[in-house]
Amino acid sequence: MRHLLIVGRNGIDFDGAYAIGYGAAFLCAFTWSGYSLLTRRFDAVSTDVVTGFCLATSVLSLFCHLGLETTVWPETGFEWIAVVGLGLLPVGAAFYAWDYGVKNGDIQILGSASYAAPLLSTLILTVFGIAEPSWRIALACLLITGGAVLAAQEMFRRKPQMQPVAEQI
Repeated sequence: MRHLLIVGRNGIDFDGAYAIGYGAAFLCAFTWSGYSLLTRRFDAVSTDVVTGFCLATSVLSLFCHLGLETTVWPETGFEWIAVVGLGLLPVGAAFYAWDYGVKNGDIQILGSASYAAPLLSTLILTVFGIAEPSWRIALACLLITGGAVLAAQEMFRRKPQMQPVAEQI
């Protein structure tokens, strides 16, 4: 069973003004989980297909940006490097790594380890002074860790499989 909490500064809060955003978040969650399940089912499909998915996503994002946002260009070389770095590493390389892991790895470990992403990003924001440490952040980190432990509970119960040692000649 899954639960969703919408939390504001004054506690649990659901604001209808953000209904489109909540709907988009649900759509993204189902799209991502569906993609992950289908990727595992069709493991014979090369990971190179991710390039096409990323290209299609880029084009769709461009249309959404042009129609919904005001363009703000990076002003410094460092900002351009940051934009390119984000595109290549956490966004680009992460999709390839996820695709490979889903097809070839232990899906339970991968799913449980994915809880580290929001935890690490929260800690990085705090360390660099972008977010201030607070009991809310500590609680969020505890909830993220609790989610990882809950997702991994079956891993803690399974017995390690022993591989037979090949006989030496």
